[in-house]
Amino acid sequence: MTRKHYALSILLILVFVTGGQAQMQTNASVEAKIEALIKQLTLEEKVKMIHASSSFTTGGVPRLGIPEMVTSDGPHGVRPEHGRDWNLDQNVYDSGTYLPVGVCLAATWNPKLGYSFGSVLGSEANFRGKDVILGPGINIIRSPLNGRNFEYQSEDPYLVSKMVVGYIKGVQDQGISACVKHYAANNQETRRFWVNVNMSERALREIYLPGFKAAVQEGDVNTLMGSYNKFRGQWATHNAYLMNQILKTEWGFKGLVMSDWNAVHNTMEAIWNGTDLEMGTDLGMLPNPNYGKFFLGDTVVTMVKAGQVPEYVIDEKVRRILRVMFKTNMIDGKRKKGEYNVKTHQQTAAQVAEEGIVLLKNENNILPFNKSKLKSIAVIGVNATRPQSMGGGSSQVKAFYEVTPLQGIQKLVGSGVNITYAPGYTITRGGTADQLSINKAAEAAKNADVAIVVGGWTHGYNYSVWSDNAYDAEDTDKPDMQMPFGQDELIKAVLAANSNTVVVLMGGGPIDMTQWVDQTKGILQAWYPGMEGGNALAKILFGQVNPSGKLPMTFPKKLEDAPAHKLGQYPGDSVNVYYYDDIYVGYRYYDTYKVDPQFAFGHGLSYTQFEYSNLKVQGTGKNVTVSFTIKNTGKLAGSEVAQVYVHQQKSLLPRPEKELKAFDKVMLQPGQQKTVTLTLKEDAFQYYNDMQHKWVLEPGTFDILVGGSSKELKLNGKVTL
Repeated sequence: MTRKHYALSILLILVFVTGGQAQMQTNASVEAKIEALIKQLTLEEKVKMIHASSSFTTGGVPRLGIPEMVTSDGPHGVRPEHGRDWNLDQNVYDSGTYLPVGVCLAATWNPKLGYSFGSVLGSEANFRGKDVILGPGINIIRSPLNGRNFEYQSEDPYLVSKMVVGYIKGVQDQGISACVKHYAANNQETRRFWVNVNMSERALREIYLPGFKAAVQEGDVNTLMGSYNKFRGQWATHNAYLMNQILKTEWGFKGLVMSDWNAVHNTMEAIWNGTDLEMGTDLGMLPNPNYGKFFLGDTVVTMVKAGQVPEYVIDEKVRRILRVMFKTNMIDGKRKKGEYNVKTHQQTAAQVAEEGIVLLKNENNILPFNKSKLKSIAVIGVNATRPQSMGGGSSQVKAFYEVTPLQGIQKLVGSGVNITYAPGYTITRGGTADQLSINKAAEAAKNADVAIVVGGWTHGYNYSVWSDNAYDAEDTDKPDMQMPFGQDELIKAVLAANSNTVVVLMGGGPIDMTQWVDQTKGILQAWYPGMEGGNALAKILFGQVNPSGKLPMTFPKKLEDAPAHKLGQYPGDSVNVYYYDDIYVGYRYYDTYKVDPQFAFGHGLSYTQFEYSNLKVQGTGKNVTVSFTIKNTGKLAGSEVAQVYVHQQKSLLPRPEKELKAFDKVMLQPGQQKTVTLTLKEDAFQYYNDMQHKWVLEPGTFDILVGGSSKELKLNGKVTL
């Protein structure tokens, strides 16, 4: 080592050590301030801090400079303003950036975009005077029917883990606390308030907890929300095993645990089993709530004074709340100002939509359309003109503006192309095929060069009524996977009238396409793509943007193929639901049980082509380096999500056929190639042995599979550990 290198090494060590010491001193200083405040608080003031003081605020202590903590939904935009009650305020400035929903973000497979997404949320929450944004939602997509799948991210715990960290850091770098939810096993809305979820320890550890663990240990999330359901017989929000043993002891979570709204059911369990903050119990007290009558309200004061509960337990809850307040500068007042409705936020919304929309099918290269060769377009379907931002329940956003698909298409093609619009169906309860509307749509398609049907799911019927929910919304699940409102008949009629038809599907997940998928040349999954969604969709349809989204979930052909329904229970009986599908969620089931999906996990087409080659797999200790070359062999620039899966050839306990363990999104110009190098750490080869109650790495040979989707793995290597 040269003197220069030696000096540099010493300097780096000093920087690391002194930086670490400074961090420890800062933490020690903050903890000392917290302890000093706790000593000054009366018991009544402490208890006031551990429950709500209005619909979305917590109790403050003005005499000590401790403010109320202001929380707000939601996961893809700051909720409309309603002050301290539950009634929406009128004539206030609360129209903000409506980002694409969580599943669209996950479909980008771009963790850097997750950070940008979170930054927008944090900045706008800051501008609006919020302290905590209630997101991200990361519950595993177990069944296609879950009404909140659109808010969540993926069926795969690794993809969730990689996307959630950027989101959290993006929010919290703006001085706002993120709140990861809903912990844990909240995988259905049907009977969500009382259903008792039963699953194996292995399923819990391998499938349902990794995203939350990453949020805590990698994302350093400030707050976490307990879910409504029971878990193994005890309410999740005050579940001793989930909260005390796993979250706070095993993972070392130092932030605060808040309940979901009206999810606390027992004072003693909430006191002892890790609930730090009780929210939303006033929902059961309307129209005149008494916040002192919360489970963690006046009763706690009485119990402490009677010697039934030691005060140090309450101190610990207050300590966690104050820790979050100091971390986000709530007490010293040194807060960022935040920004609202700025161009950069809208650009982030556009980029997420552009990268998240998935091209599912493109037979005979029907897409992209060439607008210079088109004289007429028929745009068909209610979702082509339907703004979506105010639907979905607690995730509703009052958008500053929202570009619908029809508006985006009209803007892009301009006046030189004649566009005819026909709704084709009506969104009503129990709505069936409307033959007159179908006939008009088919006629429009017949007289056009191409037809674009924009259909799929919806958040509900009347978005101005919060509880008028259906399909993709809080507190409701889909009844089945069938297209509602007679859309199958509509699409078949349009296809018969014009074979040059492309179907665009809105919604939070798969829909049964079996009646028309084989006859349709082009299919796009657009999710709910946010305020810039119409522009993003149009740019993809007409080739100004090359699609790069990949499915973060498997699309089954029909509901009966889904593992939660084939192997497990969904939604269970009136009391229990048993996850007999165990670790075989999503592609883990389809691959292992040899069931062909409609579209596979990780699937997504491009307008260009990518070639994989030169796979090298090298093991160093328990780490494995995987390198390979990707070349763009087509004529357009494009991005490819290279996916790495691991298969263990022999194991003591059964394992899925393969599991996603790494990925990278690579942008390539025509003819360009890049070498991608990814490192698989020890945990990429482990599984949870619930007989031994620990993660194990069994020596043996592992296959390393690389490609553009879980079904298109063109490279195959091996490593022995």
